[in-house]
Amino acid sequence: MPRPILLHGATKPLLFVLCCLPLAYVVWSLATQPHPNPAEYLIRALGDWTLRGLCLTLAITPLRVMLKQPALARFRRMLGVWTFAYGCLHLFSYAWLDKSLDFAEIARDIAKRPFILMGFAAWLLMLPLALTSFNRAIKALGAKRWQALHKAVYAVIVIGLLHFIWLRAGKNNFAEPAVYGAIIAVLLGWRVWQGLRRRQTA
Repeated sequence: MPRPILLHGATKPLLFVLCCLPLAYVVWSLATQPHPNPAEYLIRALGDWTLRGLCLTLAITPLRVMLKQPALARFRRMLGVWTFAYGCLHLFSYAWLDKSLDFAEIARDIAKRPFILMGFAAWLLMLPLALTSFNRAIKALGAKRWQALHKAVYAVIVIGLLHFIWLRAGKNNFAEPAVYGAIIAVLLGWRVWQGLRRRQTA
């Protein structure tokens, strides 16, 4: 019997390459196209891809259930780690290009501007998730505690959305945040609905 394509050994390397492509595009765009503010473009593009990565990571479970493809779960960890990597690059590019790695100034900015505070809070919540994304951590924590810890991703995506909304509020541009908000509402709403169904059938 042929092996399902999602279990093929080439799928994870392919996903790795696909996760690299947004970063490659951002670098290529900076190198070949004029940008009025290259630093701002880099910071915001990396932030956009962090939020997109969170949405893709949270979409794995509903897609797995609705498409009846349990093998999709094997891609969730890599997507989550890559999302954290984009979040780290987003934070580092802000700290370096916007604040010249002046940590006192960064601390003042976090305290002064709510959208910076939200972004930093989302990154802090992602940190323990990334640090416990390997098999030894699951064994050390135990499956139940590990699953409870990783439910923090729901808070991360909501805080990340708030970060994005406040960022765009300065220019009174809410169209793109509304799209992300709708996607996130569907992803979280599906989980609430599934939880209610399980309670009713228990």
